[in-house]
Amino acid sequence: RPVQKNMVYTCHRDKNCQINKVTRNRCQYCRLQKCFEVGMSKEAVRNDRNKKKKDVKEEVVLPENYELSGELEELVNKVSKAHQETFPSLCQLGKYTTNSSADHRVQLDLGLWDKFSELSTKCIIKIVEFAKRLPGFTTLTIADQITLLRSACLDILMLRICTRYTPEQDTMTFSDGLTLNRTQMHNAGFGPLTDLVFAFAGQLLPLEMDDTETGLLSAICLICGDRMDLEEPEKVDKLQEPLLEALKIYTRRRRPNKPHMFPRKLMKVTDLRGISTKGAKRAITLKTEIPGPMPPLIREMLENPDAFEDSSDSSDSASAPPPAIQAIKQEEKSTYESAFEEEEEEEEDDYWDEER
Repeated sequence: RPVQKNMVYTCHRDKNCQINKVTRNRCQYCRLQKCFEVGMSKEAVRNDRNKKKKDVKEEVVLPENYELSGELEELVNKVSKAHQETFPSLCQLGKYTTNSSADHRVQLDLGLWDKFSELSTKCIIKIVEFAKRLPGFTTLTIADQITLLRSACLDILMLRICTRYTPEQDTMTFSDGLTLNRTQMHNAGFGPLTDLVFAFAGQLLPLEMDDTETGLLSAICLICGDRMDLEEPEKVDKLQEPLLEALKIYTRRRRPNKPHMFPRKLMKVTDLRGISTKGAKRAITLKTEIPGPMPPLIREMLENPDAFEDSSDSSDSASAPPPAIQAIKQEEKSTYESAFEEEEEEEEDDYWDEER
């Protein structure tokens, strides 16, 4: 303690006092000197207040070793392949632009709307194809497949278009390469939803998701047991569990020093649902702005397709199965389904022609 506190003592005799168990408290100066004489080192004196506390060595935390099991590895590969073959990445596209209403916002540019609705329809077809290629999806009841697609189609559509966001130009690129700026996206039909969608796209950038992570997140959005009106929600939840585990391990293996990335990705599922809810409402108001009917697949994939039916033809529409339902029910042929399959084959041919 005298050394720790740099205390100075004086001896009132000849600095040669006898120090033993009885006399040690009589002269602090001589007691300290005797400590030095028998070998106590000033440098070895502890500076901490608690002398009994042992030094605690800093524990080196090694990163966890995240390895995918054989089954999860196979699942990741299948989901990644399903995503990549139904959604070409930005670098695969030949981007092109248009000058149509690029400088100022208007309520609706009909030319851009026609192009946007055409591309959205093709994108929905590809989302249905993606879903059917996910392991276990077709083992669900037809009704549950339809419910999940209706509930999640807008989520996946938004996620896909937002992954093609280019922040330097503030643009988004569609599957045929059409690239629109923020103003054009507004005028194409996004309207008041535009800034919300672009903000979400900006939030995806720090996550640095690759095709595999985007595919897994899309699958998690789709195969979700909390959707309303499911016949077998427990079975859906069971299908989702390995997808969640695969995304967690894949993400942490890819970025071992960023453990927060996985929960941040999952939070985007909630954000997508909020955007999709607003998107469905926007589609209802859009019906009053477009000159013709809403394209059937877009109408079909909204949460409340009845909102688009006119009372005059509601009885006719009730007798005709919606196109997405027919896309799943392969055994039932109709005009809608034939058109569905033709568009799908045509887009696949165009895609592979571009690849060649």
